[in-house]
Amino acid sequence: MNTKDFSYYLPEQLIAQTPIRPRDHSRLMCLDKTTGLLQHKHFYDLIDVLDNNCLLVVNNSKVMPARLIGVTGKDNSAAEILLLKPIDEDSYESIVRPGKKLRVAATVKISEQLQATITDVLPDGNRIVKFEYNKDNRLIELLEQYGSMPLPPYIHETIEQNDDYQTVYAKHLGSAAAPTAGFHFTPELIVKLKAKEVEFCEVTLHIGLATFRPVRVESIEQHHIHSEEYSISDNAADMINRAKAEGKRIIAVGTTSARTLEAAYMGSSVSSGYASTDIFIYPGYEFKVIDGLITNFHLPESTLIMLVSALAGYTNTMNAYAEAVKLSYRFYSFGDAMYIS
Repeated sequence: MNTKDFSYYLPEQLIAQTPIRPRDHSRLMCLDKTTGLLQHKHFYDLIDVLDNNCLLVVNNSKVMPARLIGVTGKDNSAAEILLLKPIDEDSYESIVRPGKKLRVAATVKISEQLQATITDVLPDGNRIVKFEYNKDNRLIELLEQYGSMPLPPYIHETIEQNDDYQTVYAKHLGSAAAPTAGFHFTPELIVKLKAKEVEFCEVTLHIGLATFRPVRVESIEQHHIHSEEYSISDNAADMINRAKAEGKRIIAVGTTSARTLEAAYMGSSVSSGYASTDIFIYPGYEFKVIDGLITNFHLPESTLIMLVSALAGYTNTMNAYAEAVKLSYRFYSFGDAMYIS
């Protein structure tokens, strides 16, 4: 298939700039992947949609305050560092702007307490930066003090608080972007679902900024996804495998949870452990683990809409997106949700 097959018309005013409050009051489009039937609800209606035959798998990765602003050079010109993933205790692979000016040994002063030095330039233009700071401090505390959330480029408004760009169950710091399908959950809704004996299971996949990079090749089969790190505990793997054996529906909350589960499937079950994956899921892929997906409405021609199409079917997906535009659903990170069953 060609990348342009996944294009659709989206009026700019449908790109959500701020989150819905309360979170679970976002709209929810339910898509039956077998029949193509669409139903329109609200996210809090999940309490009526799901039952004790469902296991929800969420990504508990926490977004780093990965955007750092500083000065560089004798003229103290502005510089920006976007942290992608840790290399060691003090070093990160990063996007550094202005890239051409900042080569190996260049420094960016972020504060009196924190400075970054470029130690390597990678083939794709990314940089390895090493932080220098007083070891009486913890680096993560300095990043939280001086960094900010790396909001997607299509969000032009400032969020009121960093928690707006975190899920309520975020635990493990490491993502440069949020697993946004989870934004719709509130603690109260989770309690209600658990009371209905809907099971919850947590995995971790740390998301890189490559999730926002467009597919630039004509044929989707030629596209390559950057590798991302994930982990699944022994307990989580046991829950998933037991639920699968019992015939329960495995529902991934977000494309990152879906990719984690499919990447961790080894022969006949999901394996626990720590690994990395560059799995690219597009139409024609045969899912081994998940039966359903809770997700947002994604960018045209993105790897994310391709994954949705692989599960829901290409025609069903494009019809659903056309209907979402027609009915003025809110799109992207802070937008409305879709449940594919």
